[in-house]
Amino acid sequence: MAKLQNRMEELIPRWRKDIGKLVKTHGAKKISDVSILQAYGGMRGVKSMVCDTSEVPPDKGLMIRGTPIGKLADKTPEDIFYLLCTGELPNSRDRLTLRKELASRAKVPSYVWKVLEAMPKNSHPMCMLNTAILCMERESKYRKAYDKGMQKTDYWRPMMEDSLDLLGMLPTLAAGIYRMRFNKGRRIAPKKGLSWAGNFSHMLGIKDPTGEFADCMRLYLVLHCDHEGGNVSAHACHLVGSALSDAYYSVSAGLNGLAGPLHGLANQECLNWIIQLNKKFRGRPTKDDIRQYTWDTLNSGKVIPGYGHAVLRVSDPRFVEFRAFGMKHFPDDPIMKTVSNVFEIVPQVLKEHGRAKNPWPNVDAGSGALLYHYGMKEFSYYTVLFSISRAMGMLSQLVVNRALGAPIERPKSVTTKWLKKQVK
Repeated sequence: MAKLQNRMEELIPRWRKDIGKLVKTHGAKKISDVSILQAYGGMRGVKSMVCDTSEVPPDKGLMIRGTPIGKLADKTPEDIFYLLCTGELPNSRDRLTLRKELASRAKVPSYVWKVLEAMPKNSHPMCMLNTAILCMERESKYRKAYDKGMQKTDYWRPMMEDSLDLLGMLPTLAAGIYRMRFNKGRRIAPKKGLSWAGNFSHMLGIKDPTGEFADCMRLYLVLHCDHEGGNVSAHACHLVGSALSDAYYSVSAGLNGLAGPLHGLANQECLNWIIQLNKKFRGRPTKDDIRQYTWDTLNSGKVIPGYGHAVLRVSDPRFVEFRAFGMKHFPDDPIMKTVSNVFEIVPQVLKEHGRAKNPWPNVDAGSGALLYHYGMKEFSYYTVLFSISRAMGMLSQLVVNRALGAPIERPKSVTTKWLKKQVK
C-alpha cells in the first residue's frame, strides 16, 4: 500500500481507542440545546455532528486539522488531502507518492464520455459532472468488497481506494467537461510528471506561458478543500455515506447540494455584482461610486454578494489569500482593482446600515475575479471548480467515518402540533 494508507493503518486504532474512551466516560454529557427557532431555521448552530477534518471558529476562519487555512496557502492539494486524512502534513517523499498514485488513477472510463456526449449540448456543467460520477458507481471497490463480505473495521480500506480513484479522475473529468461543454476543442490528456492541480490546469487548455494560472488553480483547490461537516455538500455526502453508500453515490449527493444557488453559486453572483458595478462607471469606479452603488443595492432590498457569512465574524482568510494573489500578479486588472476597493468600502457601509451581523467578506467575494482574469469567463463552470476541491473534504470525511464506525444518521423530527404542546 501507498504511504497514505500505511499512515492511516497506524492512526486509526489510536482514534478508535480515544473516541471509545471519550464516549464511555462522557457519553451522557450534553453539548447543545435546541430552540424552536433553530428547529424551523435549518438547524443553524445546533451542535449535533462530529467532523475532525476541519472547523470554522467565528473569530479565526477555516482550520484544517487545527491549522489556519492561511498558513496552508502555499501547499499543494496533495498536501491538503494527506492532512485531511491523517492530521499531518506529508514529507516530500509521501507527497510525491500520493501525487504518483493520483496520477495513476487519472484515466476516466470510455463509457463515461459516451454518456456525456449523449447529453443535451446545453446541459449544465454541474449536471454533467454529477452524472459522470454517478454513472461510474460500477467502478466502486467499496461496494464490491461489501457485497463480497468484510469486517466492519475494514470498511475504510476500500473506501480509501474509491476516494483515491475518484480524486484521481476528477481533474480529467472536469477538464474534459469544460472543453466539451464550451466548445474548446478536443480533450487534452494528462501530462506525466505534473501535480494534481498542475495537470488539471494543463488539461483545461488555458494559455499559461508563465505558470501563473496553474498556481492560481493550485491555490483555488487548496482554499476550497473543506468547511466543517454541517454545510450542505458535506452534510449531504455524510448523510448518504452513513447508510454505507459508496463514495460515488455519496459524493454525487454532496455535489448535487453544492449545485444549489444558496451554496455553490455565490462566487458567480459576487463577480456579476462587481462586473455590473464596473460597467456602470465605465470600468473605473471611484470609492465614492462604490459607496453609492453599495447603498443603492441595499436600499433596493438586496444584499451585497460575498459579504457576510453564516459562521464567520472576521474577514474570511481565504478571501485574504485570493486578494493577495490578485494584487501581487495583476493589481491593475480593472475587476481585481474593484474587488480590492470594494473590500475597503463595503464593510464600512454595512456597519452604517446596521443589519449585517458580519460586514466582512467571505471567500466568494474575490475568487471569481481570479478566474475571470485568466479568461475563464464561463460562470456556470465555477461550481465545478469548487466541486473538485470540496471533494477532498467530503472523501476524507467518508474515509474517517468508515474507519471510526460512524452509524447511520437518523435525527428525530417532531411536528408543529407537538411543538405547540411543548410551549404551552
